[in-house]
Amino acid sequence: MKTAIDRRSFVKNGLTAATIATTGVGLLANSSPVLAEQEFEERGGRLTRGDAALLRFAAAAEIIETDFWVQYNELGGVQDSEVPGGSGNPAYTAALSMLDSDMAQYVHDNTDDEFTHQNFLNAYLASKGAATVDLEPFRTLPGSTAKGSSGKLRITNLMQLTLDTSWWTRYRSSTHNPDLDPNFTFPQAIPTLAVGEHTAIPRTDADTIDPNFLQAIANTAGFHFPTIEQGGNSLYPSMAQRATSVEVLRILISIGPTETMHFQTWSDKAGNAKPLTAVDPVTKVSVTFPDLNSPPFGGEDFQTNLIMPEPCPFLSRKLPPCSIIRPTETKGIAMGVVKFLTSMGLFIGQSGAFFRLLHDLAEDADEARRGEQHRSDES
Repeated sequence: MKTAIDRRSFVKNGLTAATIATTGVGLLANSSPVLAEQEFEERGGRLTRGDAALLRFAAAAEIIETDFWVQYNELGGVQDSEVPGGSGNPAYTAALSMLDSDMAQYVHDNTDDEFTHQNFLNAYLASKGAATVDLEPFRTLPGSTAKGSSGKLRITNLMQLTLDTSWWTRYRSSTHNPDLDPNFTFPQAIPTLAVGEHTAIPRTDADTIDPNFLQAIANTAGFHFPTIEQGGNSLYPSMAQRATSVEVLRILISIGPTETMHFQTWSDKAGNAKPLTAVDPVTKVSVTFPDLNSPPFGGEDFQTNLIMPEPCPFLSRKLPPCSIIRPTETKGIAMGVVKFLTSMGLFIGQSGAFFRLLHDLAEDADEARRGEQHRSDES
């Protein structure tokens, strides 16, 4: 009773209570980051092999993403101290702005995000005594020579892309989920991008002369952005299901949602792509960007302003539909990502050693098991 009375007296004294509460909040706000850092240092320890493999594969994926986003930023983004390199290509930047007036800033911010992801993941691995990922030996591919490019060698190829744009209808479908319907074929949003090889950046200054072809290049980039980001959208929650350490789980479910934010932003901008048909003057490959709101397209599967995931079957058709990320099936997710990126043409020109390393990283990640016995990572 005395404790209860004292507590009531304490609460009644509004000034004293408020003062102490404010001071207490200030102390917590000031001390919690320090305590968190101390806890991180005290936990120390080594990662399980599985957890290290998951983070290494994520780091490799982020390095690959950073490489091609830098190429986009050099030509069509904002060049500053956050994302150095390149000097911008006014014609390409203007073509991208047809999808949204803020495209240059969005490209810059997405590039900056990928830099931070790759740097954090490698630093975290190193802090735990685990092997990190270095793809610099594979920076061997020539990039664009158009105005604005830094001219440095690349890890990825943006000039021979074949894009699977079935994610467009997969996220708008209310009846099918690839986790439950692995054999269902979702229609392509841009069927002509799924065949042949297309450039998403001007290869040379000659590609900027014809405004119609240059807009086709920008439109291709506009669909490449979400095609890539929807892969990360699924990768992180799928790998998180295999994590053993709560801290590794935290990393995966904290980075993953930023990929989702990227995906939704880019899927919205892709819907603004100007309808057109263009023929590549070099390869003679034709591409058509249709009006997705008109027949034979149209309807909820193609409507351009439907950028929220439609509810669909999840886990079981006995349960009600749910708006979700899809797919999130964890089996073979890492190797699936490697196959997805390879079939896109992103690595055309890369060496056999590059593909062997990527496959090894994917196999290790796919072998990770949640709750595995704690064996130190010795890779």
